[in-house]
Amino acid sequence: MEKNKLIKKKQNIIFYPKHIAIIMDGNRRWAKKNKKLKFLGHREGIKTVKKIIGLSLKYEIKALTLYAFSSENWKRSSNEVKFLMDLFKEVLDVETINLKKKNIRLKVIGNRNKFNSSLQDAIIQAESLTKNNNKLLLNIAANYGGRWDITNSMKKIALKVSKGLLNPNNINEHIINNYICLNNIFPIDLVIRTGGEYRISNFLIWQIAYSELYFTKKLWPDFDKKDFQRALNSFTKRNRRFGGD
Repeated sequence: MEKNKLIKKKQNIIFYPKHIAIIMDGNRRWAKKNKKLKFLGHREGIKTVKKIIGLSLKYEIKALTLYAFSSENWKRSSNEVKFLMDLFKEVLDVETINLKKKNIRLKVIGNRNKFNSSLQDAIIQAESLTKNNNKLLLNIAANYGGRWDITNSMKKIALKVSKGLLNPNNINEHIINNYICLNNIFPIDLVIRTGGEYRISNFLIWQIAYSELYFTKKLWPDFDKKDFQRALNSFTKRNRRFGGD
């Protein structure tokens, strides 16, 4: 029996999700609300990331996927984009050793081609250093978009077809799923979005077809242990039928 079937009350067992994905929204609004530079909101958001990783270990979540930078975020000012890229590398440089010590495996999903070589090298090094860890799989979605993900999988499938390695008549959901990001781990049980918006913003649109959704008005830097617990408690009360009775 999985250990993340955690809490026993009388004869009932409360099932926590194995895989949680989070849209971390609200860093810039938090900075504005607190009369700080918007860049400082992103730094404050990193503190929350660390807290949620720690809580995921505590509750024995198996996989945590964080939406760090979408493919649409390049539309932001060049200064902000540069800050976010520099911050990403800084966090990788500083925290990879901690991930290793805590038995956390890091995986970055998304189109890396637009990142500079220094950041790409840092990602490769962090993934390599933590590749054998198995306590928690931490997926960072960076330069990621759900439409990009599906389009990219279609290109790979089309290449197989063009080489005669795949019959088009045999293409089905299972085949497509094999080429989508996160195809080889637990399905996403719960999607949390902070910041008060009620949309998925092109995040894992294939993977979350039957995920439970949880929205909160809390800005990401203010999202704390109690908020995380509320999301988990909400999940335990859902009746997941997956299209059945």
